[in-house]
Amino acid sequence: MPVRFLRHPARVDILIAVSGLLGGLLLWFLGLSEGKPLFGLPKWLVLVALVVMSGSELLRRRAPLTALAIGTAAVALDLCTGTLIATVVMYTDLVYAAVLYGSPAVARRLPRACEIGTALVTALALALLQKPSALLIGFAFSLITVAPAWTGVGIRVHRDRAEAARLAAERTALLAELDRREAVGAERARMARELHDMVAGHLSAIAIHSSAALSIGEPEASREALGVIRENSVQGLAEMRRLIGLLREQTKDAEEPAATPTLDGLDALLERARTAVRDDRFSFVLRDERGPGALPAPVELAAYRIVQESLTNAVKHAAPGEVSVALARDDGALVVRVASVLGERPGPRAPGAGAGLTGMRERVALLGGALAAGPAAGEKSFWEVRAELPVDEEEIR
Repeated sequence: MPVRFLRHPARVDILIAVSGLLGGLLLWFLGLSEGKPLFGLPKWLVLVALVVMSGSELLRRRAPLTALAIGTAAVALDLCTGTLIATVVMYTDLVYAAVLYGSPAVARRLPRACEIGTALVTALALALLQKPSALLIGFAFSLITVAPAWTGVGIRVHRDRAEAARLAAERTALLAELDRREAVGAERARMARELHDMVAGHLSAIAIHSSAALSIGEPEASREALGVIRENSVQGLAEMRRLIGLLREQTKDAEEPAATPTLDGLDALLERARTAVRDDRFSFVLRDERGPGALPAPVELAAYRIVQESLTNAVKHAAPGEVSVALARDDGALVVRVASVLGERPGPRAPGAGAGLTGMRERVALLGGALAAGPAAGEKSFWEVRAELPVDEEEIR
């Protein structure tokens, strides 16, 4: 036996069955049974049809086709034994339930079958009675079959549309949540890049000079190192306050543009790197060959941060020599090159976690450019960072 037959019927089904049974019994005891029995059948069989029809109502939701088949037999017996209106009304409910709860194929075919059955019953009644009143039989048959079937179709279509709308709403909500999470993740990554690029250089200088102050026994050199440490710590705190202030201002007024560094500040970056490295054997050179013309703000910010992070890495890892920063336009792209001497060292001047290269790659990827970092081709003694940032002329206009 299928599992669905073993489930308890719904409360509504039980209520319909009990109400139909009690209503039919009341009609029977009041003598309101319609018509006379046919074929010499005993009149009490109308109660058998009533009980069977009431039992079929218990299956209207779990097994609608089975309930309809049993109900069809019961209504046929009812029509032959005097007819109780309660039995006929319950049969219309079984037709309605078969369309509403049955399979999609049943919902499509049953209304057509009811229409065909109505046409055949009407034609048969006209052939047997040969009176216009025979049309009333066809009309009555349509009331108990065609009308509830098409009512079920209308309710089912409305239900299916409501379910489709609910699923669409859930899908939209899910996509919105995924977009929100992606936006939050992207914003967190952007904040991490900005924080690293703004503070890492100052902290590297502090680490380098504090190590020097601890290792050198000369009071004058230690005093100079402590001065550099203080300067970089103050600048780092100022950068942190500026970033926090920008975040708070954007929270209050999202339409207010945020102040961002530009490539005009590269000289200050190189001067800061000279101060941080504290070694006369280092030289920092800027070769700006961009030519006239502005750059889109995202490209300029990305180029500035790449140069900033590359100089921080050079301060940490490079051997004494020239550190060059070159900017140039090439085939609709801004090319940024930062090269430093690649020498043998026992370890970096300041510790690092590799977040700088990751941040640079993310910045370049967001603009659809390309980044390469490693020993310069043909010049194994140099380490080069080369970034190509596409420049969209439409953004400049």
